[in-house]
Amino acid sequence: MRNISDVIEQYLKQVLKESQANTIEIKRQDIAKRFECVPSQINYVINTRFTVEKGYLVESKRGGGGYIRIRRVILHEKQDVLASLIDFLHNQPSLNEQVVENILIRLFEEGLMSEHEVRLLFHILSDESLGLYTEDRYLIRRHQLLALMKLLSYR
Repeated sequence: MRNISDVIEQYLKQVLKESQANTIEIKRQDIAKRFECVPSQINYVINTRFTVEKGYLVESKRGGGGYIRIRRVILHEKQDVLASLIDFLHNQPSLNEQVVENILIRLFEEGLMSEHEVRLLFHILSDESLGLYTEDRYLIRRHQLLALMKLLSYR
């Protein structure tokens, strides 16, 4: 059985897919009413499932006329995908396992890596495999992922 976060994510992705402009504007309160949940549940889904490394840009405006705008960034060239991820890596202070997984899934979805390669790299870059201090893991992950982007750009 899927949890409410999965259901909300799938709903928003479907609405986004049907959008002509690959952009949707939602009101957090409206979505919360639709799924009979608290508005903070909508925040959780957007903050964890619609991230830059997954290929989404999120803007929000607070207040009575506020909205949340979700845009799927569709990059047509592999170099654009890699450049986007490289920029993200340079500006990301912490690369925990979830961020690494998101990046690897994006590379798979963009056809830049196979599922087997993604699973292998995720295991290699996991906390368990690295076993170092947190900051050292972040640094090693950043360097390894940047090296991966360089390698993929020559494929």
